[in-house]
Amino acid sequence: MAKVTSIDVAALAGVSRSAVSRVFTPGASVSPATASKVRAAARALGYRPNVLARSLITGRSRIIGLVVAYLENQFYPEAIERLSKSLQEQGYHVLVFMASNDGAATQTVIDELLDYQVDGIVIASVGVSNDLTRRCEDAGIPIVLFNRDQFDDRLSSVTSDNMAGGRKLAEFLLAGGHRRIGHIAGWEGASTQIDREAGFKSGLMAGGVKLATRTIGNFDYETAQEATRAMFDRDDPPEAVFVTNDHMAFAVMDVLRFELGISVPQEVSVVGYDDVQIAAWPSYNLTTVRQRANEMVTKTIEVLMTRIEDADAPAQRICIDGPLIIRGSARTPQG
Repeated sequence: MAKVTSIDVAALAGVSRSAVSRVFTPGASVSPATASKVRAAARALGYRPNVLARSLITGRSRIIGLVVAYLENQFYPEAIERLSKSLQEQGYHVLVFMASNDGAATQTVIDELLDYQVDGIVIASVGVSNDLTRRCEDAGIPIVLFNRDQFDDRLSSVTSDNMAGGRKLAEFLLAGGHRRIGHIAGWEGASTQIDREAGFKSGLMAGGVKLATRTIGNFDYETAQEATRAMFDRDDPPEAVFVTNDHMAFAVMDVLRFELGISVPQEVSVVGYDDVQIAAWPSYNLTTVRQRANEMVTKTIEVLMTRIEDADAPAQRICIDGPLIIRGSARTPQG
């Protein structure tokens, strides 16, 4: 069978070839009536536009690269789903690449993304070296950091206000009468860890309290379990614990309740950060700070589209406040 072309579709639909092109070009202006006729003709003929050929003509692949380090943290699968759907609604395809916080692994992933000639890159939970930033900049490919930040004026980023969120949790625990307070940290190279802990400590200091004990969970469930055992294997264990994200907070609560026989919140209060869906389940009922994932995704796409359309547009740093979500894993202050 001869290959069906846009000329065939135009002839059957009774429109121009340029009208067919506009119908299959995301964002192009075309009337509903024309679009309906063209799509009906395309279905009847079995026509599909050649996306690769179009990308050679326009210089746009309409592919966005999404780099993520790990999916164990429930926040990222939810956020990635929202990012992917929103980008697809704007006519983009998403390529997801798994990386790690190892610089060499990230460089390999970026090399592959450059080979695909992506129009832009969203990087979640991974750092970017100066060399990789320069290479992407030279290639005209914008980068937006999602839920991460770096001190680099060339990089745009969208995060929650992690400093403010940490302070809110400190103020909440202090208002509940806690004074001996511990912290289980994530990966110490992450901006989310640095900012949340800094905000938490500043909130404690404002209340005249110092952090009593600190261990590292490294954003990993099993490592957070070990960190919990170490923290409570002492003569003066904390009466409250701030865990840098919900994923680790679930591990902390599981060890406290099912291994150590410690009641939550009667004996120990536990608070987390992210407000993933599982946090609201009755088995955890976790008090936490919510990351406004929908708003973060919307802003990420807005920034990315701006940089794609205007290579000279300045980088943006967007910080979104998140509310304290009070549930039953921590002692609630009276009033």
